[in-house]
Amino acid sequence: MLLVLFTLALVQTEVRSQIAGPNYLDSLKHELQVKWPNNRTINLVFHGHSVPSGYLTGGVTDRLSAYPFATLKHVNDHYPYSVVNSITTTIGGEQAEQGALRMEEVFNHNPDVIFIDYALNDRSIGLERAKIAWEQMIQEVLAHDIKLILLTPTPDLREDIRASDTNLDRHSEQIRELAKKYKVGLVDSYAFFKELAEHEDLKAFMAQNNHINQKGHQFVADLIFETYFSWKD
Repeated sequence: MLLVLFTLALVQTEVRSQIAGPNYLDSLKHELQVKWPNNRTINLVFHGHSVPSGYLTGGVTDRLSAYPFATLKHVNDHYPYSVVNSITTTIGGEQAEQGALRMEEVFNHNPDVIFIDYALNDRSIGLERAKIAWEQMIQEVLAHDIKLILLTPTPDLREDIRASDTNLDRHSEQIRELAKKYKVGLVDSYAFFKELAEHEDLKAFMAQNNHINQKGHQFVADLIFETYFSWKD
């Protein structure tokens, strides 16, 4: 229920702000319904750091439970004729400046949609440098005429997510403004977990201070799917 209410509120915000809304991927959703032999392979590429890589704690990964692959499961179940790849170009510990240098690697996978998730690690370079790197990536993706979805960060328990003056809160707001400026997609994980923290202890959704666990990943995948891939007949 919380996810449904949050998604509805997000849709209303997108209408007001010019962030790409639920119809952003409509052409792709039509393609996902095409049957063989007229269908084609769709590539979803996730670019970022340790969280979309599936790192939990102590260097242990759970790739198949990470949100890129939980998103793939949603798409697979919802579009039974589709052939979809979930591809990660993610590196643990990387921040946006480093990710911006690797965009050719992303484009080599012929993506239909690119997801960018770097804000957790961007605290090490600050808002100004992060903005430059994010804008570089955004502009390159749009120059290739590829759909783009930006993600705000998942929690770090060392910051109070309910506060409005934290590093992650400021990076989240910057990402929202970039999504608005460039009229691309936004999955606001930070806002979701901020709302969740009003009702639940976020430790239940964390593998360590800065890595969500399988439950946390499922929340992000649900947000991605419900915001941009859900199809109502």
